[in-house]
This record gives sequence, structure tokens and C-alpha cells, in this order.
Amino acid sequence: MRGEPTDVVHLAAGDDEAHPTSLERPPVDGPAGRAWHGGDVQTLSSRQVYANNWMTVREDRIRRADGTEGIYGVIDKPTYALVIPRDGDRMQLVEQFRYPVGKRRWEFPAGTAPQRADQDPAELAVRELQEETGLLAGRMELIGHLDVAPGMSSQLGTVWLATELTPGPARREHSEQDMRAAWFTMAEFEAMCRRSEITDAQSLAAYLQLRLYDAG
Repeated sequence: MRGEPTDVVHLAAGDDEAHPTSLERPPVDGPAGRAWHGGDVQTLSSRQVYANNWMTVREDRIRRADGTEGIYGVIDKPTYALVIPRDGDRMQLVEQFRYPVGKRRWEFPAGTAPQRADQDPAELAVRELQEETGLLAGRMELIGHLDVAPGMSSQLGTVWLATELTPGPARREHSEQDMRAAWFTMAEFEAMCRRSEITDAQSLAAYLQLRLYDAG
């Protein structure tokens, strides 16, 4: 029988002991106080080139380990929470229009705090689940971490398994007015993946983490 994991939040009992405290990965200092990242890349300078309520874009001038210099464009967004709501063999997904790709996509509920704010990942997971689906979870368990797009973004993600679910009204933001939610069995989910009906990389990665979690 599976032992009680460390990162479990018993929401019905008001247990907040499992909130992760360190999700950021700051660079260590290099020579003369310059930041060195794990791949021996030194940040020489950094400037913000764009910002809105959800993200910032910066351009960094860097020096590689061999001494050559270059630039790196980085999208910075706060850590997000992705939630897998599961009831037995069923999982609930949400579907909405994704403007950058011009198509509607099925995904697990996920999101960040408003105004680029940093929020406790467990609290954010609860908020996103209720906001997008109306579901309240009696138990929320951290089962994994994700890098969104490490070639261009610093954003990190946490993956949560939500169980002991109680239905309620969704509280979607105005920008989510076209969103709908539906239940799918795990077999249906996998069939949709094979037909390329589910292509969201974060949802696919989270499902792999769920299968590994189930395998023990």
C-alpha cells in the first residue's frame, strides 16, 4: 500500500503542511558577481523589452564557456499550477480557443495568478480548479514538476492530482468565457492523444507523471 507522500494537502481538513517552498532555480554567482547558469553561461547584461499583465520578455547578453558571446531572449512568467481532477477512472479536462495556434484545445485545468503575482502553488492549484471547472477537491497531491519551454521561457509548473471532488459553479475569468469542461476516461484520453485531438504539451507530460504515479 502506498505510504502518505510528503506533498499532500488534505483540503477538507484544512491541512496546509505540504505547500512547496522552493520552486525557483536562481543562478549562482560567478566571477565579479556575474551570474553563472548551470551550463557555464555567464549573464553579462539583461534588459526588459516587453511586459504585460501575464508575462515579461527580456534580452540577455551572455558569454559561453568558450568565451564567445551572444544574446538570449527569455519569456518570464510566474510558476503555474496544472491540476488533474480524477474521479475513479475519469478525468476532467477543459477546452478553449487558443489564439496563438488558432485552434480549440483540450487540456487539464491550469493557470497562473493574476498580474504576474507569485502564489503558493497549492493555493493556486485549488483556485484554478474551482475557477475553471467548479470542482472542489478534498485532497490535492503534488505529483510532479514541469518546465514549460526551457529553450525560451523560465516558467516552471507544478502538477497536482485532485481527488475527493465536489461539484460546484465555475468562476471563470472573462477571457475564459468560451471554456467548457467534460469528463473522459483514461482510455478515452489516450485515444484522443493518438488521434492528435489532445496536443497540449503540458497536459501530455502531466498525464505521463500521473501514470508513473499510479505505477508506484
